Amino acid sequence: MADPSGFLKHERKDAPKRPKPDRLADWHEVYLDQEPAERDKHVRGQASRCMDCGIPFCHSVSVGCPLGNLIPEWNDLVRVGDWSGASNRLHATNNFPEFTGKLCPAPCESACVLSISPLSGGAVAIKRVEEAIADVSWEKDLIRPRQAIVSSGKKVAVVGSGPAGLAAAQQLTRAGHEVTVYERDDRLGGLLRYGIPEFKMEKKVLDRRLAQLREEGTRFVTGCEVGGAKPGDLSVETLKARFDAVVLAVGALRGRDAPDVPGRALNGVHLAMEHLVPANKECEGDGPTTISAHGKHVIVIGGGDTGADCYGTATRQGALSVTQLDQYPQPPTVRDDDRSPWPVWPWILRTYPAHEEAGERRFAVAVESFVDDGAGNVRAVRLREVKVRRDPVTGVREVTPVNDHVEELPADLVLLAIGFEGVEHMPLLDGLDLSLTARGTLSCGSDWQTQAEGVFACGDAHRGASLVVWAIAEGRSVANAVDAFLTGHSDLPAPVMPTALPLAVV
Repeated sequence: MADPSGFLKHERKDAPKRPKPDRLADWHEVYLDQEPAERDKHVRGQASRCMDCGIPFCHSVSVGCPLGNLIPEWNDLVRVGDWSGASNRLHATNNFPEFTGKLCPAPCESACVLSISPLSGGAVAIKRVEEAIADVSWEKDLIRPRQAIVSSGKKVAVVGSGPAGLAAAQQLTRAGHEVTVYERDDRLGGLLRYGIPEFKMEKKVLDRRLAQLREEGTRFVTGCEVGGAKPGDLSVETLKARFDAVVLAVGALRGRDAPDVPGRALNGVHLAMEHLVPANKECEGDGPTTISAHGKHVIVIGGGDTGADCYGTATRQGALSVTQLDQYPQPPTVRDDDRSPWPVWPWILRTYPAHEEAGERRFAVAVESFVDDGAGNVRAVRLREVKVRRDPVTGVREVTPVNDHVEELPADLVLLAIGFEGVEHMPLLDGLDLSLTARGTLSCGSDWQTQAEGVFACGDAHRGASLVVWAIAEGRSVANAVDAFLTGHSDLPAPVMPTALPLAVV
């Protein structure tokens, strides 16, 4: 039974961070690596703040955790020091809790009952507890490979090795199917590898899980584009002939651009991933990045997670200045009950550790043009203050200047982090005769199957660019559907979630 007065005894405390000068001098994770005894004491105190609510909105798929994590249960197990029990509860619903513990923005915490009123001291530090359970699980050797007892004799191909593909592959391997994951990059992990900066999640965390999947029997092939024509690629015909089912977890990496802004073609103006990928490859030991912020004035356009990743990467590369621009007004620091009442995801100002380290954030501004230095390179951006209005009928967004004043900021490197438009156009889709929706995603039925029989879709490819927790949840759900397709029935657990998404969902 939970401690009903735990939140009165313990204040909410997030994980301590390393000093800023230390963080900016290397690429290691932001948060301090505490001694196990100190960390365990701290986390057990945070877990005791959970009240085991009668209606635990924290693990409601609609407003809290898409995985349906049994949060009050593993909070109480941590409170009493039963780390083994907590590990079992957590891994029952989440294949990769160290990924979500480090990267998820924690909708569970926004839906926590303690977040209703500031007088409660704030939501339970669920994300911190989750990460600690995963860490202790590895430290105490509680995580072991789980090989299937009986082979189904069926073969499944998973295209894409991001969190959705890995979750689907692990579940299907454990169900007894022979699973091969195909990745077109030279290393596994998708955005976990080349999109997420090292200071948010060191790649040894990813490699540790990949070793577990290999020991369980999942096979991986890198440097192979399914549907491609290069040596080492796999044709669509061979894919169909070799496998009984196919899971498309190819992501939604088609970056949104700004082709109509004057000066977009200047040297030094790049999409965000053109900056993040080579920066991550440098951390992997592949040599200097091709796009460095060292000694440059950097402008990051876009106020979301990807923009913050570019921001932190640029500061670590030694930028002279970093300015992040957001066309929306600055959100409030606390929940606005009229605009986003509890327990829905609140519209509030989200400050990442990178924002505390250096640089500046500007709100309600938009770039009018990129300025040429006379040699084809960007030297500045021209800004206007704007207001954003969304048409209530069509949903189309209108960005309108509020006055005639134009401001010019120096810029040697401009990074466009303004979102993603969906699945990249690839030969694989043509070979399977699959078309994209108006949102640039792959549609599927209630059984997660696309228009092509035996071909399933999940993660960002189906949902659009979203959270790591949604990717894992959809990977688990599609594994259940594939298992049922191949055997007529599935005992694989799967979160309850819709496969059809309204156009408003982004």
